[in-house]
Amino acid sequence: MSEQELELKKLVIETLNLEDITPAEIDSEEMLFGDGLGLDSIDALELGVEIQKAYGIKMNAQNEDIKAHFASIRSLANFISSERQEKRAL
Repeated sequence: MSEQELELKKLVIETLNLEDITPAEIDSEEMLFGDGLGLDSIDALELGVEIQKAYGIKMNAQNEDIKAHFASIRSLANFISSERQEKRAL
């Protein structure tokens, strides 16, 4: 597990008040919504706001790729890393 993935797991737990779960219990490839971790659309909004604050990136909910980025911790970590690299390149 990368440092970015661990940070994100902690952010998910803190943001959504998931008191009964630890970062180690979240598989980086596990689906965040539906049958996976069981998050819903309200959780996605809260999480999106916190990610934007924490990492200084912009997210567009209308972007079709956003669902793929929020599929798992690993895909979210890859998205954040990519956005931060793009921002540095400007």
